[in-house]
Amino acid sequence: MSDIPEDQRPKIEFPCQYPIKVLGDAAEDFEHFVLESMAKHAELERDTVKVKTSGKGSFQSVTITITATGVTQIEAIFVELKASGRVKMVL
Repeated sequence: MSDIPEDQRPKIEFPCQYPIKVLGDAAEDFEHFVLESMAKHAELERDTVKVKTSGKGSFQSVTITITATGVTQIEAIFVELKASGRVKMVL
């Protein structure tokens, strides 16, 4: 997000409900790992958690909606998840 010039960023009014989808290799603890990592930065709305495994069972996605308080918070979540080495993509 910080690679995008300020005037070209989408205008989001905070606080807001913000869905985040995390993709990684399928594993029994992947959902727990994602939720634990995100809980360091945001209050999680656990009833919004959706987990989906790919058709061949190789990949897993975890989607959760957080109450986002600002761009800095969202960037911190993205950085932590990507730095783990377990996450292929954060959307």
